[in-house]
Amino acid sequence: MRSDRKLWGSDRRLRVLAGAGGLVALVAAGASVQRRHMQRIASDPEQAVLHESPSGQPLEIVSADGTILHAEAFGPQDGPTIVLAHGWTEGLTFWTYVIRELAPQGFRLVAYDLRGHGLSGRAAGGDYGMDRFGEDLEAVLRACLSGGERAVVAGHSLGAMSIVAWTESHEVTARVSAAALLNTGVGDLIAEQLIVPVPAIASAIGNTIAVHAFLGARAPVPRFSTPLSHYLIRYVAFGPAATPAQVAFYEQMLIACPPAARASVGIAMSELALDHALPRLTVPTLVMAGAKDRLTPPSHARRIAEQLPDLVDLIELPDTGHMGPLERPKEISEALVRLAADVAGGISVAV
Repeated sequence: MRSDRKLWGSDRRLRVLAGAGGLVALVAAGASVQRRHMQRIASDPEQAVLHESPSGQPLEIVSADGTILHAEAFGPQDGPTIVLAHGWTEGLTFWTYVIRELAPQGFRLVAYDLRGHGLSGRAAGGDYGMDRFGEDLEAVLRACLSGGERAVVAGHSLGAMSIVAWTESHEVTARVSAAALLNTGVGDLIAEQLIVPVPAIASAIGNTIAVHAFLGARAPVPRFSTPLSHYLIRYVAFGPAATPAQVAFYEQMLIACPPAARASVGIAMSELALDHALPRLTVPTLVMAGAKDRLTPPSHARRIAEQLPDLVDLIELPDTGHMGPLERPKEISEALVRLAADVAGGISVAV
């Protein structure tokens, strides 16, 4: 009997050791996968470019409700001004490629962190309503323009929504000469997304669940890039040509975005209904979309273009996802230069 117990005990210890060995092997395999993932990002030539972002002149701007906004100005101070507004969960460094393209051409670029993003303060009173984003743009324009100067305003995603929201309460032609709306929509964001490509499944999930599980989710995201998080972000936000470093560059912005601000802004976007404001955008306006954008598909851009009183061009970039300024910076920069040249009024700009 005692011998049987010894055998049983020995067998149990062997099973424990085997299990521990299997766990160690699994951890080692996972570490190896993670290491290769980080090496792919580090070896991407775009990694160095993106992490040597140009340094601008810092500006501290106070919005109408007291929220402190961080902005930076790049390029010659007397050049034609282009104001850049980034999108949801991004930051002003999102415009790194575009700034590098345009500042040497004589433009003054003013990029700012939207409220709750980057180095800007969290919204005073927790107000992330779309009208507040419009007031933030007004505050930036007041701070960076003098006299009768007007700017070209360009917004990506939420930044473009901010431009449209701004038109509701302000005289557009007083401060703006032209606008560019990039990878954006003005309503029905949940209904038209292509993240869940099968309509039946999307319908089964339901609008309420989709809002709180995606746009309004408060759960923290992983604090570092993993193969799984990288894959999911690429699928949701990027087209097939995006490089590992470009995906990781945005991923770090997403990680840095405070969960409470991210969720509050997401819920505000889910309730977005700004179609009625588009006719107020009376300046020459460029609309650009990514042909493979799952978040704001080209159907949004086409509908926006139909309602604009002064559409300059509607451009759909092939093989491009939601992150146009990261994926196709040259095409977007060239389009902004053409737009600025069209409204320069005698100011010489490079084309």
